[in-house]
Amino acid sequence: MSLTDPACKNAKPKEKPFKLADDKGLFLLVNPNGSKYFRLKYRFDGKEKMLALGVYPEISLKQARDKRSDAREKLAAGIDPGAIIKDKKLAKQITSENQNRLDSGHPILNSFEHITLEWLNSVAHLVTDITHKKKIRRFEKYVFPLIGGIAIDKVNSPHIQSLIKPIVAKNTLETAHRVRGEIACVFSYAIAHGLALHDPAQAIARQIPAQKVKHHAALIEPKDVGQLLRDIFNYQGTFVVQCAFRLSPYLFQRPGEIRQMEWKDIDLDTKEWRYLVTKRNIQHIVPLSTQAVAILKEIHPLTGTSRYVFPSSRGNGRPMSDGTIRTALRALGYDKDIMSAHGFRTTASTLLNEQGWSPDAIERQLSHMEQNEIRAAYNRAQYLDERRKMMQAWADFLDSLKNGATVIPFNRNLA
Repeated sequence: MSLTDPACKNAKPKEKPFKLADDKGLFLLVNPNGSKYFRLKYRFDGKEKMLALGVYPEISLKQARDKRSDAREKLAAGIDPGAIIKDKKLAKQITSENQNRLDSGHPILNSFEHITLEWLNSVAHLVTDITHKKKIRRFEKYVFPLIGGIAIDKVNSPHIQSLIKPIVAKNTLETAHRVRGEIACVFSYAIAHGLALHDPAQAIARQIPAQKVKHHAALIEPKDVGQLLRDIFNYQGTFVVQCAFRLSPYLFQRPGEIRQMEWKDIDLDTKEWRYLVTKRNIQHIVPLSTQAVAILKEIHPLTGTSRYVFPSSRGNGRPMSDGTIRTALRALGYDKDIMSAHGFRTTASTLLNEQGWSPDAIERQLSHMEQNEIRAAYNRAQYLDERRKMMQAWADFLDSLKNGATVIPFNRNLA
């Protein structure tokens, strides 16, 4: 017999739960504490399941039957009504949790920003802190404002194109390529963890124009180099800048490495500067010529008690700024199309190769290290004896140019 409203109302609790059956799987469960629940028993994919339809009397018998009819319609269509309810509960929980995350300053679960931060955390140990922070800043500046809140599996190629397009419009092509490449890395991580099926950033690669390689301006004619050296040694800036300026052509290391040179890395007795090349995370050895040692000994009484050989004039415990040598060159009349701070490396590489020094020794001295860290660590002292001779010969050569020696030009047009 079918249930009636009076039967539901008058059902008294017993020592154990019992059921009052309606039809088509619907029944009222009466518990020992007097609570009454409508339940629907059904089968899906050959398995018996139970669906909660509500608490009596908040849900009437008629409402319970309506819910039963709705559930049976879904079953007829091949849909599990219980799964729908679970999905709704899960969605509600996720919505609540996401709101709590947003209120506390965290990204939405499984959003592009959320997965990006997971990926960044997973690779943080592979790069320097500075590089890691730069990656984060690029995402915060160019990516998160546009697609950070979108679910990772909902981000598509047009989304990525929309954020890359303004970067390309500013002609900052290197940044555009970096951003796209880093987005692709996020999707590789997401695919590996089952959070996405494909990489929508792949289709954007060909939409970004190829970047034209910019060569650092440099003087490579000996007579021009000689004039530059005379100008450098006549430069009237502060003593710290004068010393850094004079040392740069002798050492021809990266400008950032010279300005951040630390006294702890210098051994004036062995005439060596050993430091970590942060660009490649490899230890590098720079043999110091007699001329380089003389400059370092000259500045030591002034800065020897500080961390940096060339500290900032502001006295804030930092090295001199990265634009100092560039500014000094401009003050001497060498604009960016004639000579750059990085150009000392090009000058040395060109002229040392013309003089017949080993290309391998030159590349090693330029700290163009092996990409493989183990090989690079093993080979960091490679060609060191030859490099000692080369660095002293290079310093003597520069002095001869500075003093006005006549140098027979090398005919670059000869095969």
